[in-house]
Parts: sequence; structure tokens; C-alpha cells
Amino acid sequence: MHIEQLEYIVKVAETGSISIAAEKLHVSQSGISQSITRLEDELGVKLFTRHRRLGAVPTAEGKTLIKKAYEVLARLQEFKEEAQSFNSVISGNLKLSSIPGFMLFLLEPLSSFKNAFPNVNIEISEKSTQLIIEHVENNQIDIGLITIYEELIKKRDDLRFEVILEGEMKVYVNKTSPLALTKSITPQQLMTQNVILYNGDYVKRFAKDLISKFGPMNILFTSDNTEVIKKAILEGLGISFGPDFSHKNDPLIVSGEIVPIDIIHYEHEKIGVGWVRSENNLFSINTKKFLEHFNFHSRMQTYST
Repeated sequence: MHIEQLEYIVKVAETGSISIAAEKLHVSQSGISQSITRLEDELGVKLFTRHRRLGAVPTAEGKTLIKKAYEVLARLQEFKEEAQSFNSVISGNLKLSSIPGFMLFLLEPLSSFKNAFPNVNIEISEKSTQLIIEHVENNQIDIGLITIYEELIKKRDDLRFEVILEGEMKVYVNKTSPLALTKSITPQQLMTQNVILYNGDYVKRFAKDLISKFGPMNILFTSDNTEVIKKAILEGLGISFGPDFSHKNDPLIVSGEIVPIDIIHYEHEKIGVGWVRSENNLFSINTKKFLEHFNFHSRMQTYST
């Protein structure tokens, strides 16, 4: 048995075709076919059933062994990358995505990581939570920074979620608002206010739950731009809400211009911010090293607040 035979059966299973696998691996079709046949003979197990129309379809036994082959190849790649981290300059790519509004979490660790590993090409983008999850599933990005809540992670054994910070939803008001003096608001009171809604999955989910339980909400407007929302609050146009970990170090909140207040008499699900990655795709050395930098800076921010 040879490593390339494992690569062949994994690629054929992925593509469903010996000819397409041969093209992607830059080897001859007959070479892959003969190599798989030799492996089947060695193992005494038929891995694929070959059809003219359907292509190469893994047998029941083949599915089990092909999954094991993928795991072996993944561990081998991890071994190579770990060795590279000790003996040479780390290079390659690192692809990250974040939901809008959380890019601030990434600036310091990205700078630290880039200084440590200047030869790694970093690609970063802003996407919705659902799109980030789809891109993680399709191996288009290495890891995504999203809000994490219980409903999201149910029945997702193919994904791994790592919560970094946990928090709760707060309402944000102008310091001159009577609500700033009481330091709290009920859902019924909230429904009488003009609400400036942040266009994030977690905020919209929270608003939808409030509306289903307490009736219509007076939404003044919805925006992706947090600066616009803060300016509207400062001008007394309305209030907004969001998780406390997103705003606790904001200069306007630190200075007291915008005041966070508690929502009382309302039970709602806990929310966190963290990473999502695929259990089925390689956890690369670049991703591991970046998370080391990210976790270090996250701890430093926690200790300083």
C-alpha cells in the first residue's frame, strides 16, 4: 500500500469519476485505475463499483475505508506542516471570514500573526453567519468568526464551534434618555421605543423573538453600519440593542455618551462569539498558529477590562 493509492481513492470518491480525478491529480486515467485495482486486490475488498453512466461509486465497505484514508492523509498533512513549523518559514494561505461588526476583534491578532509569519498570505472577508458556515463546509475558508447560540449548533456534528466570549443582549440609549437613569427596560417598554436595528443575524433573531412574544416593534431603520447606528442614538432618534461583548470597549460607551442598560423580565438564550470550522477539512498549521495569537490577545483584552 502506498500513500498515492490513498490519495487516488479519496479523489475518485470526491469527484465520482476516475477520469476527473486523474485530471485533477495530473496522472493518467489508466494509472489511477490500475493502482486502485492493485489496492483492492491487496485489501481483498471492492472499493468502487464502476458504471459507464454513474462513474465510480464507492461500495458500502469502500465508504468506510475511504473515510479512513482521508483521515490518514489529513494526519499526514498535519505531520508535514508541524515539521515545517519547526524547521522552516511558514508560508501558504490563511482564509478567514467574520460577520460585520466583529472585524475589530481581528485587528490586533492579525497584526501580531503577520509580524510573526510574514510569508503567510492572509485573505479576510465579511459575510453573514449562514454564508460563513456554507463557505466553511465547502472548504472555501479555513475558519469563520461568528455569533454562536444553542439553536445554531444543534445537530451539526460536521462543524466544530469554539466560544471565545459569552455575553447577553443589552439595549443602548442616549445618556439623556430617561431610560439611562433607570438602567433597565422591560420588553413592553422596548416595544414603545423607536428601534435602530443592526442588520446582523443574531440581532434579527433576537428582534424576531421579541416581536413573536410582545407584538410589533417600531423599527426606525436597519443598517449594517454601526457608526450610523451610534450617531442616530447620539442624536436621540432611537435606541438599539446588541450583545455586550461587541460594544464594551467602544469609546462612546466608555465615555458615557451611550449607556448600555439591562433588559429585565425577559428570558432569552445566551449568545457568544467564537470560531466555526469544519470537522471534515484539514485544521492547518496556519490556522492553529493564528488562533494562538487570537486567543492570547483575547485574554489580554479580558484582563484589561
